[in-house]
Amino acid sequence: MSFNWFRYSSPQTFYPLAGRLAPFFWIAAVALTIAGLYIGFFVAPTDFQQGDSYRIIFIHVPAAWMSMFIYVVMAGWAAAGLIFNTRLSSMMANALAPTGALMTAIALWTGALWGRPTWGTWWVWDARLTSELILLFLYVGFMALHASIDDPRRADKAAAILAIVGVVNVPIIYFSVKWWNTLHQGSSVSITRAPSMASTMLLGMLVMVFAFWAYSIATALTRVRGIILERERHAAWVAQLGTE
Repeated sequence: MSFNWFRYSSPQTFYPLAGRLAPFFWIAAVALTIAGLYIGFFVAPTDFQQGDSYRIIFIHVPAAWMSMFIYVVMAGWAAAGLIFNTRLSSMMANALAPTGALMTAIALWTGALWGRPTWGTWWVWDARLTSELILLFLYVGFMALHASIDDPRRADKAAAILAIVGVVNVPIIYFSVKWWNTLHQGSSVSITRAPSMASTMLLGMLVMVFAFWAYSIATALTRVRGIILERERHAAWVAQLGTE
């Protein structure tokens, strides 16, 4: 039995699907967050160099990863909407932007909290920190540009161009510690080598990554339903929702 993905490519058919899926991701996000924080703050051992201050990694790293991943996905949806003129694609891009901005802000804020005891300062104009700050500006710029244009379709196109151009910043963030001499430490987890941390530390961080992932999907699905209702409010099927 084949599954027809194209059936859910329109706002009308995707709206109820998003409503059915969102609660599962909300539950997963809560459960994984509780488990991840418990492992990170009560099970994982104290680091021999940084002491307990390293535990910010269980929030900082997942947020930083998601800030980059969400931007790539957002730009992908925006590009699909621009190229194929699909309404739902642009709506998904708009739904992802606030969560991506939140993840970027959390990454910057927790990075400052971690940097204070480690580097002796809240902020340095380090290559990774600066490029991550630019990512926050890109998210805010995407949302502000879209909100400044009254025509939704024109707003979708303008914001999509900005999102696509901004993708170049993502590899700069990721590879900045390799390309330049920076204060920011290198990656502790890599697919090409063994992780440089205790197994319980790695477990806690990965559980939190999945928690942030579930939260991001849940918020996107919830938010896109609101966007669909706003953009499709004059459609007959939306009017029927109020009578059911």
